Amino acid sequence: MAPSNPLRLPMGNRLRRLSSMTATERDIKEGGPVVIVPERMMAQRSQSHHGSFAASLETARNELVAIDLEEEAILSPISSSPETPGSPITPVDVPTTDAFAFAFDIDGVLVRGGRPIPEAVEAMKVLKGKNEYGVKVPYIFLTNGGGKTEAERCIDLSRQLDIEISPAQFICGHTPMREMVERYETVLVVGGEGEKCRQVAEGYGFRDVITPGDIIKDNEATTPFRKLTAEERANSRKRDYGKTRIEAIFVFADSRDWAGDIQIILDLAMSKGGYIGTLSKTFEEGPPIYFSHNDIVWSAAHGNVRLGMGALRKIVEMLFNDLTKGKELETIAFGKPQIGTFEFATRLLQQWRKDEHRINRPPETVYFVGDTPESDIRGTNQFNERSKNEWYSLLVRTGVFQEGTQPAYTPRITVDTVLDAVKHGMKREFSKKMKGVTDGIPANSLALKHSSLNGDPAVGTKTPILEVSESSSEVGTPPLCSRSSV
Repeated sequence: MAPSNPLRLPMGNRLRRLSSMTATERDIKEGGPVVIVPERMMAQRSQSHHGSFAASLETARNELVAIDLEEEAILSPISSSPETPGSPITPVDVPTTDAFAFAFDIDGVLVRGGRPIPEAVEAMKVLKGKNEYGVKVPYIFLTNGGGKTEAERCIDLSRQLDIEISPAQFICGHTPMREMVERYETVLVVGGEGEKCRQVAEGYGFRDVITPGDIIKDNEATTPFRKLTAEERANSRKRDYGKTRIEAIFVFADSRDWAGDIQIILDLAMSKGGYIGTLSKTFEEGPPIYFSHNDIVWSAAHGNVRLGMGALRKIVEMLFNDLTKGKELETIAFGKPQIGTFEFATRLLQQWRKDEHRINRPPETVYFVGDTPESDIRGTNQFNERSKNEWYSLLVRTGVFQEGTQPAYTPRITVDTVLDAVKHGMKREFSKKMKGVTDGIPANSLALKHSSLNGDPAVGTKTPILEVSESSSEVGTPPLCSRSSV
């Protein structure tokens, strides 16, 4: 039985809103599309409903759990009032633009060291409609980070940014790896904290998942300087791994033990057919090795950037070359800047706009905000050259990129924070629409705002884009990886 697709939002299912403080992975996986809501929004129902009519409608929309938006729109056309706070109808004075959308990296753009970047919280409010143009803007998250399920990342980010987020808005670095479930039976999963990555892999549908801890428990001499903790020993699964064929290696998240993980990866890379403890004469019999991304550095809580998975990848390849006296190790990387990842993001964004915002066509422009020139900006620029719509790269100064340095790949614009990036994109869209305005524009400035960013024919030179088929709500996945060898 094929694994379920966590990015699928079946049409007609009831939209469930869960509290970011109490939601669990099990709650999220129970079925149907889900939005994670900040606790304060869930709690507003018990408070007074006094206030403006529009405010009451917005409160009602954010509070409801298990509401079928499509059916409600048909069966209950009458607007709600402060006395009936259960209406899912979006306030009519805050429409959603169909012209453009945003895609965000997370670390260094929205969050740093586990804490939200202050301007990120405000940027999300702007996208939710608190802006001078009077529109909401759809957005998704495209991060090379991993080590947790998309559902867990969704819960974390909802708490950090105090916004509603759905797992259907997320692409993690290892998300594409789920497409390889049918290809491999027994796999080694590396990286992350504790058993997290094993759980992610099993959640994707991998049937036999091994961790470095399992191998060390079976033979402690494998890593002379690493000893398992009591918790690790209890969680590790005992078997004779010398008789177990490992068909592939997946580095799901950053390693917490470089020395031990590198040793085990190299042991398998030089093995006979993936049997740990054996040694190939040709060094060409080892299992394929997949990395969820190739970022050499990333932005953490420290003042300077920290080494990432791309650095681990380079070390593995370099050491294999030295140990085999010149043999090249070919490894495979997913994530940004691979074109396939952006193709996946395009379909995800198109599906999210359709299911959440009832917009059945792709945006004319996608503004991608990142902090790493080598992955975020490079990938966006390269994808823009071949995509049917425009992908516009924005580089922020709150992460990997540092002022005073020359980015390896040039963005369309560099700004201080993600809030500046959002404001720039919205201002650019308004200016772009204004250029296409002809005679007969309403004199009223509010009407001008709405007509400019919501519903006018698109202005641009890109090829027209086909609409999403009504018969399909599945987000497909193309090949999302690139190969590398030393």
